[in-house]
Amino acid sequence: MSVIHINKNNFQNKVLNSEKPVLLDFWAPWCGPCRMVSPIVDEIAAERGDIKVGKVNVDEQPELAAQFGVMSIPTLAVMKGGKVVNQIVGARPKAQILAML
Repeated sequence: MSVIHINKNNFQNKVLNSEKPVLLDFWAPWCGPCRMVSPIVDEIAAERGDIKVGKVNVDEQPELAAQFGVMSIPTLAVMKGGKVVNQIVGARPKAQILAML
């Protein structure tokens, strides 16, 4: 499955109403650690059909970043049933990101 670009217009449908767990990557194009995590997140999206993977550009979607209390990026959040069940801040190796799921 490919990465979904999440915004305030599709958030309800793609994330809150998702049957599958959703891994959200809060990022910005100017963020170095975000650029390190991005290919890992893309890889997970390609490998795991049992989850949805979404990216939220915090510069374009400040309301969503505020809703999740994102103060530092990258922030990765896992949502199940419309609720955050796991969240980490900072660049992490693939194994740590997979362990969140």
